[in-house]
Amino acid sequence: MNHKLTALLTALLTLWPATGLHAQTADNLPADTDRNLISAALKGWHLRLGAGLSLGGTSPLPLPAEIRDIENYNPTLCIALEGAVQKKLSDHWGIMLGLRFENKGMATRARVKNYHMEAVNADGSGKVVGAWTGKVKTEVDNNYLTVPMLLTYTINPRWQVMAGPYVAWMMNGSFTGEAYDGYIRDQDPTGEKAEVTRATYDFSDDLRRFHWGVQVGGEYRAYKHLAVNLNLQWGINGIFPSDFNSVTFALYPIYGTLGFSYLF
Repeated sequence: MNHKLTALLTALLTLWPATGLHAQTADNLPADTDRNLISAALKGWHLRLGAGLSLGGTSPLPLPAEIRDIENYNPTLCIALEGAVQKKLSDHWGIMLGLRFENKGMATRARVKNYHMEAVNADGSGKVVGAWTGKVKTEVDNNYLTVPMLLTYTINPRWQVMAGPYVAWMMNGSFTGEAYDGYIRDQDPTGEKAEVTRATYDFSDDLRRFHWGVQVGGEYRAYKHLAVNLNLQWGINGIFPSDFNSVTFALYPIYGTLGFSYLF
């Protein structure tokens, strides 16, 4: 997973110029930085950089009857790096706009019955399409550039809650898996039965690029410049376009992120 961390850290560095803290000479860096931050604070703007770990999955809601049992779930290593600006509108209310680079992934293994399947038979006999009964293993690994637009409410100097929509662009992603230990009926559950040892599928090229959803969360200010936060992101549109038929139900990315922020 090191390539994910490297890519996200590199991407986060692109946020640094936007904060007004870009590289300057050694003589004037502290003074200019202080002046910029003080000026922004006097206007009600506050800057922050943060990182976190996400846990969740890409799931249909509710689980369809075809999925009889989830036998294994692996959340994988999902990292989020974010820069944000916050402006206070009053003693309690404010707004926050962020730019987040994040990974959302998982691996699951399930037992299914009459599950619509389009896959390539491992024995070389070609594509199989129909109602699958047996086991499936799915792996999802998507990287997003996300812009949360949040309304904040400060309860007291320590606690703050926030909520609002987000939009995201999938920079790259994969959705792959395999079906094994079962059989398939041609086209639908009443079709001709055929034993299948193993078949694979890859719908990575069919993933939706543009996503949107809602985010809610809270933050505890542990120290003057350090806050701990927890938020939930719930995708509203599925990871596949509505006209994609190889998966017959919508899959929504639902993830929680625990992280920290450095407050300037």
